[in-house]
Amino acid sequence: MKCDVINLDAKKTGDVDLDEAVFAVAVRADILARAVNWQLAKRRGGKHKVKTRSEVQGSTRKVYRQKGGGRARHGTLRVNQFRGGGVTFGPVVRSHAHGLPKKVRRLALKTALSSKQADGKLVVLDSAKLKAAKTAGLAKKLTKLGWSSALVIDGADVDANFARAAANIVGLDVLPSRGANVYDILRRDTLVLTTDAIENLVERLK
Repeated sequence: MKCDVINLDAKKTGDVDLDEAVFAVAVRADILARAVNWQLAKRRGGKHKVKTRSEVQGSTRKVYRQKGGGRARHGTLRVNQFRGGGVTFGPVVRSHAHGLPKKVRRLALKTALSSKQADGKLVVLDSAKLKAAKTAGLAKKLTKLGWSSALVIDGADVDANFARAAANIVGLDVLPSRGANVYDILRRDTLVLTTDAIENLVERLK
């Protein structure tokens, strides 16, 4: 599958042959959903916590006598029925992470790449490098290219000047190829891969 290669000046510099085993997989929404849920679940802190009746401070004396008052039987003020008492079945500190098979994770990444290719939102860049880390200069290039929401995936390492210039641009994310993931690919409108990124991703996923 042939795809044009451009530079940051929006000029064609050649073409590249995309591996169909990685960039032409059938798009499955269920696989993408599983991968996104798996990623977001790992990000959750799970730090929410309430106090149970055993953790609330208070007196241990009996509230009132057992019989003769005409009221329900209570032995402590720390139960959930009283104001300031503990919470029953409330949230506790825990991990929300769950497992996802490696084969499913690989298939999901292939599917995400293939979906961008199928939608015509995959762009191949010859290199993501700048001579100077100037945000204004990069912003002008992005405007010319028409990238208002884009994820740029480079090779093993990201050019330092490009990363610094892109840091203050809203809607632009930059990742090395090893950091490519389903959630970041789907949350941006345009996926930009350098030629080095394509080689690394094909080697990683094939």
